[in-house]
Amino acid sequence: MDTLNALAHGFSIALTFQNLGLALIGCFLGTIIGALPGLGPSNGVAILIPLAFTLGLPATPALILLTSVYYGAMYGGRISSILLNIPGDEPALMTTLDGYPMAKKGMAGEALALSGIASFVGAFFATWGLVFLAPQLVKVALLFGPAEYFALFALAFATLGGIASRNQAKAALAAGLGLGIAMIGVDGQTGVPRFTFGEVHLYDGIDFLVAIVGLFALSEVFIFLEHRGTTKATGDASGIKLGRLTPPLSMLKQTAPTMARSTVLGFIAGVLPGAGASLGSFIAYSVEKRLVDKDKTFGTGDPRGVAAPEAGNNAAAGGALVPMLALGVPGSGTTAVLLAMLLALNITPGPLLFTNNPDVVWGLIAALFIGNVMLLIMNIPMVSLFVRVLLVPPRYLMPAVAMISFVGIYGISGSTFDLMVMVLFGVLGWLLRKLDVPLVPVILGVLLGNQMEANMRRAMTISDGDWSALFASPLSIGLWLFAFFGFILPIVAGRFFRSKLPRTDSEADPD
Repeated sequence: MDTLNALAHGFSIALTFQNLGLALIGCFLGTIIGALPGLGPSNGVAILIPLAFTLGLPATPALILLTSVYYGAMYGGRISSILLNIPGDEPALMTTLDGYPMAKKGMAGEALALSGIASFVGAFFATWGLVFLAPQLVKVALLFGPAEYFALFALAFATLGGIASRNQAKAALAAGLGLGIAMIGVDGQTGVPRFTFGEVHLYDGIDFLVAIVGLFALSEVFIFLEHRGTTKATGDASGIKLGRLTPPLSMLKQTAPTMARSTVLGFIAGVLPGAGASLGSFIAYSVEKRLVDKDKTFGTGDPRGVAAPEAGNNAAAGGALVPMLALGVPGSGTTAVLLAMLLALNITPGPLLFTNNPDVVWGLIAALFIGNVMLLIMNIPMVSLFVRVLLVPPRYLMPAVAMISFVGIYGISGSTFDLMVMVLFGVLGWLLRKLDVPLVPVILGVLLGNQMEANMRRAMTISDGDWSALFASPLSIGLWLFAFFGFILPIVAGRFFRSKLPRTDSEADPD
């Protein structure tokens, strides 16, 4: 009952004119960002973080805007998947298998509408899971000491590559790079400058917002410049006819059990650190195909093949918020970016978040419910408008991304040095993407590095320098075991997982 009362209080916060307007804007922009291949939710949220600070938004409205962009981008990724056979982001890969064949059959409108309904079902029930599971996880988190938190952070880094990662060694390298960047600045315990090279601007360390905007947003601009504007990021949707924009009742009845099963599987995948929406989408599609594809219709335009991955990846998006809010450990790349936003607002996610900042967390959760309803209402009648977004030339889009990045970061800090650092991170992001090194572990290292170091030092101080204290409690031992198997499992199962994913042109430019 306390949870429902808290949620009712959250709705009283979210149902203000400002917050409703920000949710609507975020849902609209997120859908557009998700529809454009190559951007995806991580880039979308990173691009709009400077805008949120420039507007001077308080914590709750800023988070409502960005999480609405997050959910909207998860919805929007299906548009280019169905119409162009080009996924807007990695979780939408599985939607291409049956979505594009449906479009070629003249059922593009029905496929888009069905995917929107499946996305709503997955995200809506995942948000209910967030409501009830996150407070329970907080109770468990109160059992954590410094050694347990250190093991938890190690678990997050060990599983960050995920089963979809092409190379666990590169993910580990990226995490090490992020931890190294986090060490820059004055040591909080000894007061000794580390890796500053005499530059006073680095004494406070690297601002993680500068790193995020550079790695995600500016690197996208550099990728575009590398191809001299010849990259066709949008394809050609002119040959696809939308047809009917609402699915028939028989199709909804056929896919309803699929949506239910996929929502549960996707939510579980989202809660697991490092798994994220890609695994949720893949598991949902694979399990559904094994259960119901008796006539071998999956891959030829079966509506259940569209509903399963869409419900799965949107449920995983909601599930990924659970460990971020309750433990301070992001469950996906986009929630790592949202974690940076929380830290920039001096809000510390974790066990005390629900006690110290109840207005923020419950207002945010209530806004997720409202945003889901907005997205459902928006995505069916406005499908034809979002389809036209695919025709926007990248040469107009990328200058806008660069402008928002520079103006936003300068508006936050007023420092030209930060702008230069952002450009350096943009170049670093471009190089890492060229080498197929994931960017998310770098960001997580920058975000969690100082906390990881602080907890290790506390554990060592309490134990008088005894390293065995890091493995002393049953909880820490369990976390270390999960970390070990979480790192080894992708190496063993990753090849099988990736072999099942459809190959697309977008894989040449991974996020």
